[in-house]
Amino acid sequence: MSLEQVLAQVDEALPQATARLEELLRIPSISTDPAHADACVHAADWLVADLQSIGFDASKRQTPGHPMVMAHGSDTGGPHVMFYGHYDVQPVDPLDLWDRPPFEPQVEDTPKGKVIRGRGSSDDKGQLMTFVEACRAWVAVHGSLPTKVSIFFEGEEESGSPSLVPFMTDNADELTADVALICDTGLFGDATPAIVTRLRGLLGEEITITGPNKDLHSGMYGGIAMNPIRVLSKIIAGLHDETGRITVPGFYDDVAELPEDIAKQWHDLGFSNAEFLGEVGLGVAAGEQGRTGLEMIWSRPTCEVNGISGGYEGEGFKTVLPSKASAKISFRLVPGQDPHALRKSFRAHVEAQLPSDCSVSFKGHGASPASEMTTTHPAFEAARGALSDEWPNPAAYVGCGGSIPIAGYFKDILGMDAMLIGFGKDDDQIHSPNEKYDLSSFHKGIRSWVRILDAISKT
Repeated sequence: MSLEQVLAQVDEALPQATARLEELLRIPSISTDPAHADACVHAADWLVADLQSIGFDASKRQTPGHPMVMAHGSDTGGPHVMFYGHYDVQPVDPLDLWDRPPFEPQVEDTPKGKVIRGRGSSDDKGQLMTFVEACRAWVAVHGSLPTKVSIFFEGEEESGSPSLVPFMTDNADELTADVALICDTGLFGDATPAIVTRLRGLLGEEITITGPNKDLHSGMYGGIAMNPIRVLSKIIAGLHDETGRITVPGFYDDVAELPEDIAKQWHDLGFSNAEFLGEVGLGVAAGEQGRTGLEMIWSRPTCEVNGISGGYEGEGFKTVLPSKASAKISFRLVPGQDPHALRKSFRAHVEAQLPSDCSVSFKGHGASPASEMTTTHPAFEAARGALSDEWPNPAAYVGCGGSIPIAGYFKDILGMDAMLIGFGKDDDQIHSPNEKYDLSSFHKGIRSWVRILDAISKT
């Protein structure tokens, strides 16, 4: 099959592809708002019809929440790939900060080029449609896909995915393929494609220190009574040592060093701590000494205080010793770390530092492990080469500081590794007013998937 013919078809049909994306973007499929439940069904129906129009056996599957969309192409041989995306979107508030109605998408000219403006344009409707349009181009030119393709679209990703794990468990045989493809990530910069192979896990803890049985007058009790804020402050201040390492016992016991080949790829990306931090008004890296910036945000665990409360927090001044003081603390975890074991260690660490007349209570806020993809499957290198052929700079295996649960579910529930390949940019303003997706990201994203499907078919 001629790859160049399919790429030419993508270029020629870009206006029609953009129009289809705009049609999907007009559907206000906000999953977290019950008022938009019908819109979520509409979006699922729209996708089913569109996939059927290019030859997929597509159907809408009911769940206790919003429906899933499942589709299977003809068995043309070759490796079986399962593509995942989500059709639901974030709420649009605050509406007054949008320059145009969020569900009236439009291609706009900007100083950096043309963009598609509208809620869901980057997260994730524009991204998932890059794959659909790549399939459409293959079918238009050759009448079939180059390898076996299945598609799985979710409608609750932006509202916690309550139906996802039960659906995957109940439909494991149908969902299992040789490798999963996920398009919900971004480029590294504007011209460097990336395959995310490492996702950090997340452990959340809320601690409350209680001292006296009521708030106290600081003139009467200051100096003799223990202040819970003082206790909490000491615990928080001691969570890191002078080199930036986390002091919770056993925290690094299962943390592995970055493989040399991956470390070299990251080094070649030319990441600048000063530029990255400069965008938010900072300039000095605050993580572990002796680590690069990309290591700090992709492959090293963290401990961050996300909020503190206690005492009088209103306007003016009140001389009070509070009865309680609280903090919310999160840990980003890396492969090998057990969030449940670390929760026990952290709590014991806090309890060991309490004065005799203070107590502590804990409230957990999630405990998910990190994910690491095994890149030994030939599809990974095939995809990396295909991306490198499309973009100005070679593709790299990268990490992600956040968490994308679906990748872990593919691994844990279905035994599949997932390639996270996306074409978003840092300035796409996802989850915010005026969300956009660069038209070049949409166009080159489609071309990228065309190349990837071709490359995987030959593995």
